[in-house]
Amino acid sequence: MSHKCSSSHSIMPDGTWIGWFVNLQVNAFLCRVPFEFVQDRFNLTGLEVLVPSFHQTLDAILDTEFDTDYGFNPMDTDPELTAQLYGLIHARYIITTRGIDDMCQKYQRGEFGICPRIFCNGQLVLPVGLTDRFGESHVKVYCPRCRDVYQPHARCALLDGAMFGSSFPHMFFMQLPQLLPEPPVEKYTPRIYGFQLHKSALSAPISLSSGSNSPHNKNSSGQPKVSPCANISQEVSPTNRPPMRRFNFTLN
Repeated sequence: MSHKCSSSHSIMPDGTWIGWFVNLQVNAFLCRVPFEFVQDRFNLTGLEVLVPSFHQTLDAILDTEFDTDYGFNPMDTDPELTAQLYGLIHARYIITTRGIDDMCQKYQRGEFGICPRIFCNGQLVLPVGLTDRFGESHVKVYCPRCRDVYQPHARCALLDGAMFGSSFPHMFFMQLPQLLPEPPVEKYTPRIYGFQLHKSALSAPISLSSGSNSPHNKNSSGQPKVSPCANISQEVSPTNRPPMRRFNFTLN
């Protein structure tokens, strides 16, 4: 079932810091958080203890006359703290109704990429953080078909995962269940010459020498037991070879 996302708000005027920041190629996964959301202190509850110089940094985010040529004065504003605070606000915004709708437009345009798994058949993905804490993990992409996470394309791979949070894809499909795809039917099966491998064929071989340290292979004095055939086998074979592996196959 197809679903067309509606536009939730107008585009920000040129000259704003937010407009400049989200239009950077490396920030292509981010959407524009509306001014009114940033200005509502209820939406920022708890962030003041997570970001140093909170009020000064917030003022920088709300700058409507940002100089794109010279940027911030490093004596007044830290660009990294500004990006961090915006990222934390962004993570809260995208799980609101308006935020999900904004991200839905980017999702349906394929801006987050597709699943690299062959049997997912180019399934669109969503950004996700492995943690909600800033500075611990870069963003990943979540495939709703195979329900696994992958590395995103390189240009956005350095975004912090906390800018999206660990709950976003799941909140997204709870709000838009009609977009949730069915799990993949096909699955890759390892084969050799057309025969399916038995699971025991992929297990590590058992080495005869590995049991020499076992308590059952030691005599009363604690020394390893020596087989009466050990010297004979060494004389017959100039080299010690690992035991022959047996491969088991199962027919379809």
